[in-house]
Amino acid sequence: MIVVLFRILILVSIALLIYTWVQYYKNPQRKLRIAKESKEFYFVDQANNSKKNLQFVYKGCFFEGEKYLGTTEDSFEVVNINITVNDHLELRGLTRDDLYFLENEILLRYPYAKITWKHPINKLLLTTLE
Repeated sequence: MIVVLFRILILVSIALLIYTWVQYYKNPQRKLRIAKESKEFYFVDQANNSKKNLQFVYKGCFFEGEKYLGTTEDSFEVVNINITVNDHLELRGLTRDDLYFLENEILLRYPYAKITWKHPINKLLLTTLE
């Protein structure tokens, strides 16, 4: 009887280890960290949940956007997104074209949104092209 219980305990522990590994592998924060280290573009968002902030990484810079729900002509949609950066030093090397790329990626997901970049990103967008 003790041998059977021990075998069941081993099977339960193996199932728990597999479940923990799968949860770790699917974790979006881990994927964001990997994308930041490899300087790739990665976008994390729950489109059906307007209370969750969107997060994305581009060229090693971590951005976070706050979504605000509003009305359009037909329905309630995300109409305003405020984007900030956590570490201002990560912005080094980002160009205006990179910010336009990011805006296009966000507008693909939220076509009614007005994107507002917070300080210091908005200073780059406001300077004139020479």
